[in-house]
Amino acid sequence: QVQLVESGGGLVQPGGSLRLSCAASGFTFSRYTMAWYRQAPGKERELVASISRSGGSINYADSVKGRFTISRDNAKNTVALQMNGLKPEDTAVYYCYVLVLARGYWGQGTQVTVSS
Repeated sequence: QVQLVESGGGLVQPGGSLRLSCAASGFTFSRYTMAWYRQAPGKERELVASISRSGGSINYADSVKGRFTISRDNAKNTVALQMNGLKPEDTAVYYCYVLVLARGYWGQGTQVTVSS
């Protein structure tokens, strides 16, 4: 079965950095676009970044462009989100996501809190 396990969240001061990682299993990782979403308290879940199968096509939300970098390692079945220049408004639960055979799968999420 499809499993996505996120790690790397935590508490960081404004301007700091974190690196999130998502370990995937149960499907042929290299065949699917992967994405990171986030959900802040009281807000809808939003797309943060996505990366195509080969990594050749990447998209970011306007709010994170120039600060976040998504990457993937098809040999290790992992997708990462490097977050630099973190702001308080980046505080949210971050989720890894994949659409496999018309069904969406989410990880359990990892909390990122940006606060002084």
